[in-house]
Amino acid sequence: MAGRILVGTSSWTDKSLIESGAFYPPECTTPEARLRYYASQFPVVQNDAAWYALPARPIVKGWVDRTPADFVFDVKLFRLFTRHQTPLSALPADLRSALPSEAISKEVVYLGDVPETVRDELWRRYTHALEPLRASNKLGVVMIQLAPWVQPGMESQAHLRYVRERLAEWPLAVEFRNGAWYAGSARERTYALLRDQQMAHVVVDEPPGVENSVPLVPAVTWPRIAILRLHGRNRETWAQKGLAASSERFNYEYSQDELREFIPVVRQLADAAGEVHVMFNTNYQDQGQRAARQ
Repeated sequence: MAGRILVGTSSWTDKSLIESGAFYPPECTTPEARLRYYASQFPVVQNDAAWYALPARPIVKGWVDRTPADFVFDVKLFRLFTRHQTPLSALPADLRSALPSEAISKEVVYLGDVPETVRDELWRRYTHALEPLRASNKLGVVMIQLAPWVQPGMESQAHLRYVRERLAEWPLAVEFRNGAWYAGSARERTYALLRDQQMAHVVVDEPPGVENSVPLVPAVTWPRIAILRLHGRNRETWAQKGLAASSERFNYEYSQDELREFIPVVRQLADAAGEVHVMFNTNYQDQGQRAARQ
């Protein structure tokens, strides 16, 4: 195998994880102590918070200072840029006031509701905040997790090209949440688009046979890096509305036999990519940490 394999989890700050008391030692009572401890156990982590709101540069600088030199962060792209609905409250107050009146009257906005000048400033603030990670070589990828209703087509392709243009020198990965990207001839067009834009394909494991389910396809589209995200196989909660927290949606215990199924997948990815991130998104209590250790 040529590629370096890093195994970690999709968060280190979930409320369910902290309240369980099952992973962090009792003395780890601050965000700084928790990150230091997590980084002593695993070489990679994903930050989800940047999807919900723009990250703050001092906090990102703290991540750099509190982790070993070879530690890696994968960071989600802000939700407005992944074509998700975005609460107005997720935008900085000064930029909310710059929106047109019809957008301000809404509870949520989409990218098309936001003037180009505000978009430009949002991109500037996002990249400015994450620059300490990139400058320290601790940034794995910026992950574009597209909304489940985003299907393949000219508009979607144009959007991914738009993101690549805005993040021209940044390492990018794309996770699709709609099975249409893999149906029939669309699959090869999907891979061709990612290869053309130098974006890593995020391989996923998720409940089969549910709405918008995406198959596990170990394709590598960018030789620098490959991502495998393991969401669990909880069919009952995958598409359930009104859940109090994501830990309920991804509440799943991988068995040892199920974990063994991923060994040839990871080896295949490592044969084609310089680095492989195996990220457990089963985040109810310490499920992800226990699975990652196994």
